[in-house]
Amino acid sequence: MSEGGLGAPTRHPLDWKNPEFYDEAKLDAELRRVFDICHGCRRCFNLCDSFPRLFDLVDASPNGELNTVESKDFKPVVDACTLCDMCYMTKCPYVPPHEFNLDFPHLMLRYRAVEAKKGEVDLADRELAKTDRNGRLASYIAPLANFATNSANKTARGLVEKYVGLDKEAWLPKYASKSFEERAKEEPVAVNREAPAAGRKAVIYATCFANFNEPDIGLAARAVLARNGVETEVLHPHCCGMPLLEQGNIAEVAESARIVAAALRPWIRKGYDIVALVPSCALMLKSEWPLILPDDADVKLLAKATFDLSEYVVGIARKEGLAPGLAPVATGGVALHISCHSRAQNMGQKARELLKLIPEANLQVIERCSGHGGSWGYKTENFETALKVGAPVARQAAEGGKAIVTSECPLAGLHIAQGVDRLDGGKEKPRLYSHPIQLLAEAYGL
Repeated sequence: MSEGGLGAPTRHPLDWKNPEFYDEAKLDAELRRVFDICHGCRRCFNLCDSFPRLFDLVDASPNGELNTVESKDFKPVVDACTLCDMCYMTKCPYVPPHEFNLDFPHLMLRYRAVEAKKGEVDLADRELAKTDRNGRLASYIAPLANFATNSANKTARGLVEKYVGLDKEAWLPKYASKSFEERAKEEPVAVNREAPAAGRKAVIYATCFANFNEPDIGLAARAVLARNGVETEVLHPHCCGMPLLEQGNIAEVAESARIVAAALRPWIRKGYDIVALVPSCALMLKSEWPLILPDDADVKLLAKATFDLSEYVVGIARKEGLAPGLAPVATGGVALHISCHSRAQNMGQKARELLKLIPEANLQVIERCSGHGGSWGYKTENFETALKVGAPVARQAAEGGKAIVTSECPLAGLHIAQGVDRLDGGKEKPRLYSHPIQLLAEAYGL
């Protein structure tokens, strides 16, 4: 509910095809309008580094007000935004339909879109955003790629930092020699036709990360769904475009949306649900794409048919009931991080509900930003800030003493594990699971 009214928060489509969207004078006027409201409110002070930077910037100005801040000094505020949407979704009282009509993340996106249109995105960043290409190439030489990107390899990582801009200390995800799509073709699963949910059909949208980095997430999801009677197909037509969105390249995100939506349309028409394995990708399909292409029929159809993985499994449990056979696992308990892009889907703590399906579940739920922000947290100029923002999550996970730590966002989970590793607590470090679905698969003995 927005402050001063009973209307539910809503969001306007991005007017990215309008030339005024890229008008720098109009952008500056809107930045000043919004920053002035934020500076007077300060409810978002503890969400990310954008807001402390903004407040410090204004407080240090000659008169302590925004009118004596130079526009060129806004860039660090914009650069610190990870587009997590938590200010919009959880803190801001001035989102539409409030008359202030404030959408901080999409304003930061507009700033970056202007930068992108002017050719100001670094070449290295543009290349890093080509996740499908990078994943396919790295899979051919996975052992070598993983050796070169291991943080213990100081020489190689020093070169990666120098030429690519990824901090040499950051734990980077590994690459798999075979993609999830390939393994799904080679490793058939038997669908349990006696399960309460038998008859359901779903396309698993593999996502770049599960496809090229962590196929075990997809394999666990497919096995759990098969045990529960769900017939599945595994497809990865194209990246969802989240890395491109972070850079303000909205036109290429729109093209990604058209490609994926067109590829999945026939499956939806045949009665298949679409299940995205990573929250960021689910958010793109459900929410961001319809705001970028509000008149595209395929995008609208896909948005209505898409489910986050945890959301989908919990939906089966609620509607039909899960197949029997779950046994206790994870002796020592689980520290569960609720990722920002899970929260931004406005679906509740579905990962918590998922793990509560396991008998004798011993959960510690942490609902706060991990600080990672996708590729943002790997960058040399952001890495220490990312660890600082995520430090409260790492401390909670360390002090909770659970045997396992996991997050629906695998990048957030890896970042939290590194934060825990940096703490000098003398305790045994929790084991990292890339997604809670892997624990459910274990509980089924899969």
